[in-house]
Amino acid sequence: MSSTNETGGSLPIIDLSLLSGTEQQRQALTSSLTEACLHTGFFYIREHGIPPELIDQVFRESQALFNLPKEHKQAIHKAHSRANRGYESMRGQTLETGAPPDLKEGFYIGEELDETDPRVQAGRFNQGGNQWPETLPGFRNTMTSYFNAMNQLSTRIMEALALTLDLKPDFFTDFCHQPLSTLRLLHYPPQPAQPAPGEKGCGAHTDFGGITVLLLDDKPGLQVWDVRCEQWIEAKPIPGTFVVNLGDMIARWTNDCYRSTLHRVVNTSGAERYSVPFFFSGNPDHTVTCLPTCLSEGEQPHYPSTTVEAHLMEMYRRTYA
Repeated sequence: MSSTNETGGSLPIIDLSLLSGTEQQRQALTSSLTEACLHTGFFYIREHGIPPELIDQVFRESQALFNLPKEHKQAIHKAHSRANRGYESMRGQTLETGAPPDLKEGFYIGEELDETDPRVQAGRFNQGGNQWPETLPGFRNTMTSYFNAMNQLSTRIMEALALTLDLKPDFFTDFCHQPLSTLRLLHYPPQPAQPAPGEKGCGAHTDFGGITVLLLDDKPGLQVWDVRCEQWIEAKPIPGTFVVNLGDMIARWTNDCYRSTLHRVVNTSGAERYSVPFFFSGNPDHTVTCLPTCLSEGEQPHYPSTTVEAHLMEMYRRTYA
């Protein structure tokens, strides 16, 4: 089963429940997932275990946040945070070089750490407390519950990825311990009838970290670059699924065997569009070095060894310099 569009591109749908099934079922999952990682680095997952009620609450709270008066949102702007947490204004980011600013607004949430935490005291990258909207009483509990659930789901996805790389399912256990994770709420207004040249909801880019687990509403807009076909694939919303994509760090880890692929958002639905990406980057101290199963005899690694934190800081430097 796959999601197809009129141009013939497709992204597979992976049944994550097969991870705890029979050996034959795990092999079926591994085969489909391997092909997705080698081809586009994008796939859907279903049977993921995240309650529909929680997903509905996340969308309700997200819409309520973006409907707040401008002054309420500016009061919790991420410029007030040492850990890059809080509100990001409309057109506050430009992800595609040479394009106009992205036609979206966002909100960043991470692990809640107070000033007594050693990671905060040491000034570690993007570690600290969150900013919460005071006028939305259910917002914090909903987002905290979802954040924790997505960390657990991401760990299961990493187990599945380990199988595709001929590794033991627990290979990424240390990587998944105390991960750097970011939950991001996004709101896209409709694409303008007469946009500026190159103007779109989100410019073409790859993600920096490990994996991204994306929750979509019912509006289309996400487009994925298919290298084989040299065209954009529409990743249409499919009820009950998440879209998962691999980030630059996975490409680096696998010596570019697995893809971190360009993607963008063009909201041609004519309506307000909401999405919720969850960025799972792993333990900041974990070493990222070429996996032996991704290195042919006589082949050299494309990248030197690094750490999760060093990799992310370098990506941020390149983007925001």
